[in-house]
Amino acid sequence: MLPFKTPSKEWLTVITVFHDMAREAPRTLYSLSREYQLQAVGLKYRVIAIDHGSSTPLAHLPYRGLDLEYRRIETQAVSPVMAVNQAVESVSSEFVMINIDGARILSPGVLMYAYQACEAFRNPFVYTLGWHLGPDIQNISMTMGYSQHQEDLLLAELDWEHNGYRLFEKSSLAGSSAGGFLKPIAESNCFLIRTSTWVELGGFHPDFQTPGGGLANLDFFKRVCEQTDITPVCLLGEGTFHQIHGGVATNVPREKHPMPGFQEEYKSIHGQPWQKKQDLEPVYFGRLHKVARRFISI
Repeated sequence: MLPFKTPSKEWLTVITVFHDMAREAPRTLYSLSREYQLQAVGLKYRVIAIDHGSSTPLAHLPYRGLDLEYRRIETQAVSPVMAVNQAVESVSSEFVMINIDGARILSPGVLMYAYQACEAFRNPFVYTLGWHLGPDIQNISMTMGYSQHQEDLLLAELDWEHNGYRLFEKSSLAGSSAGGFLKPIAESNCFLIRTSTWVELGGFHPDFQTPGGGLANLDFFKRVCEQTDITPVCLLGEGTFHQIHGGVATNVPREKHPMPGFQEEYKSIHGQPWQKKQDLEPVYFGRLHKVARRFISI
């Protein structure tokens, strides 16, 4: 482990969005807890769980070692963009972590290495890659019988609560992270940024109003990485793992993927189609665990 200095003030606020995720939310929140995250006992951070228009409110979500605030938002909006932007307005911590999709389990070193990266760089943008649990990206595996029941069995077999790095054994890179650690990615579903920098950049663009926020997350990732005064920091050997839950983009057959509509919305906002930033040159920070080494490609 790297040397670790305990922060003297609240370092981080984690904002995680849930919509009809009663099954997935407890796992995601546990993966943010001090019981699960390595060397997180001394870290000063809190979690805001946004229950965004769920048909049924989430059950009680208390966790030992987790300073949790539950916010239920009664809304007909299908995009969480405004809810996230408004949540950041209430943040007083130096950094904010955004998880726009609450169905994602974190690996155990995200907070530890993210904190150390935030200490190492003046204005960092610390991000993780994304994986889908199961034999392939879920747009494909669900058409071959992969289901929530199979995923429950998979997670029980991995005993991930005691060793979250085992999640790499039974997962596939998400489409937005398809090239692995050493290739440019399209977005991060778990990133940290200075709260002041988020405000300066305007947060998520408010005009992204399609289901799930459309390309709002990809748009923000690209805008941040185009800033010359921000250092992109990729957490090597860490990531998030998507649980199957009926997501509007992650859990539909590929021929029904909403990307064409997402691109239309993006073009209406920016005047041109979205394209991935190909020249991203991040700093790599962390430790490459052996189970994650197969996701290195040159």
